[in-house]
Amino acid sequence: MKRVKKNPDSDLGTQSDPDNGGNYDNVLRDPVAQYGFEFNSMRMMGLVVVTLMLVSVLFSVSVVLRDPPDDGVWEANEAKSFEVKSRKVFSAEEDSFQSAEVPKELLGGLLSAEFDKKSCLSRYQSAFYRKELSRKPSSYLISRLRSYEALHQRCGPYTKSYNKTLRKLKSGNQPESSDCNYLVWISFSGLGNRILTLASAFLYALLTNRVLLVDPGVDMVDLFCEPFPEVSWFLPSDFPLKTQFDSFDQISPHCYGRLLKNNNTMNSNGSSRSFVYLHLVHDYDDHDKLFFCDEDQSFLQKVPWLIMKTDNYYIPSLFLIPSFEQELSNLFPNKDSVFHFLGRYLFHPTNPVWGLITRYYDAYLARADERIGIQIRVFDTGVGPFQYVFDQILACTLKENLLPKVDKEKAIIRQSGNQTSKAVILTSLSSGYFEKMRDMYWEYPTVTGEVIGIYQPSQETYQQTEKRTHNRKAWAEMYLLSLTDVLVTSSWSTFGYVAQSLGGLRPWILYKPENHTAPDPPCHRAMSMEPCFHAPPFYDCKAKRGIDTGVLVPHVRHCEDMSWGLKLVDHQDEL
Repeated sequence: MKRVKKNPDSDLGTQSDPDNGGNYDNVLRDPVAQYGFEFNSMRMMGLVVVTLMLVSVLFSVSVVLRDPPDDGVWEANEAKSFEVKSRKVFSAEEDSFQSAEVPKELLGGLLSAEFDKKSCLSRYQSAFYRKELSRKPSSYLISRLRSYEALHQRCGPYTKSYNKTLRKLKSGNQPESSDCNYLVWISFSGLGNRILTLASAFLYALLTNRVLLVDPGVDMVDLFCEPFPEVSWFLPSDFPLKTQFDSFDQISPHCYGRLLKNNNTMNSNGSSRSFVYLHLVHDYDDHDKLFFCDEDQSFLQKVPWLIMKTDNYYIPSLFLIPSFEQELSNLFPNKDSVFHFLGRYLFHPTNPVWGLITRYYDAYLARADERIGIQIRVFDTGVGPFQYVFDQILACTLKENLLPKVDKEKAIIRQSGNQTSKAVILTSLSSGYFEKMRDMYWEYPTVTGEVIGIYQPSQETYQQTEKRTHNRKAWAEMYLLSLTDVLVTSSWSTFGYVAQSLGGLRPWILYKPENHTAPDPPCHRAMSMEPCFHAPPFYDCKAKRGIDTGVLVPHVRHCEDMSWGLKLVDHQDEL
């Protein structure tokens, strides 16, 4: 038998077996022939793969051409993606507020869509800077707001009805019955007070079917956008009584309290008066306070022009007037959300103020994991900052776990996992509290490893009510505080009331210090987000005697920060 000589350089796997009967297939093949065969096989496989790829591409193109994507779908998906990333996760009940038919920026139907977006950017952009409305506006409230807007368009400044009613006011003649009656709000007191009293005046106008006209004062036009479509809410400069606004007080001849005291509510000829001045300032007397009685409301309903000056958030006492009770219940099933809805409906920062807000928020607050607001108002005389005030702020924020403690023994503390951050926006006329807190969190690490940033937008030193730039900054700071997740406010401060109610926040209220000493406990959680009525009446209109109006109904209680004040709460909540 002829054997094949072993090739020492050949691969063992390519050898023929000599015991296989001399089959030619087992003889070593020619390398060139073998590689040629493999090359042909690979080329065939490549052609098959290319063919399959071409078929796949042609199929995809045919599908795209047959059913091109709608641009609206892409836009909706992008918007949805942005919203999911930028806002917190809410419960299914809260998310149900945003109907697919109502854009998010209209706040569940609270706002009208009949506006030019460019004229007031905050009206449409603010919804993307804050949490969802903490309550759902009732369908009845939405309906009444649309009805009021129609009334305002029909009866507002320079309309036919307005001009007719104004002629009667100027002539002093007996007023004829009209479908347009008016409430004129006089610009008075500090900015926080003005915002609260203007909301009160609007609700009273809504309850009595009056048209609200706003005295622009020195800066209202500069601070707030028009809240109603088509027709302005600002009182025309040629209004005949405007020059008397500063002199209106309790002894004015047309003051309602004085008219009652003198038993002189009617004109000498027995006709109703063409206008009445309502003095609801904190120094008002028992006769002025009869405004909150049903019998007096029946009389005032016949007066076409009511001129109101107040520095009080008097809405809690409107809930104690029997004739308003059912209407208010329909408007606000949740009693603790009155200013929350009215404030979000009425008060939209003008574009210059909105620029202050958004630039500051985007620069210092937007990227933090949590935003904390601290609003400081010190009523003690003397030059601050006061150490006892700072001690109280620190005691409150540490005790309630709003801010972490610092470790003065260690140089660096690293948090396990991702490092979280908290941005604190602090508002005060003084820069001292900001500097103390900033230095503390700069010089020492937190025991939790959290990064704490302390920011203060302005330090105005003292309140400058009549200064335009001061009030722009004040309004911007109230709004910035309302965009936080957690809020600490000072007792008695209307600045803090506005921030908490706009933001839908139940704040921790710093107790008012006594004898220059930090109180213990330092703060208390508010019962509701509603502001406090500082000077309510304590009078039973039916029995005509004094009474504690803070215990008459479950949804009107005494305030946490002012024991004699009144505030609205939702008695159904477990607070």
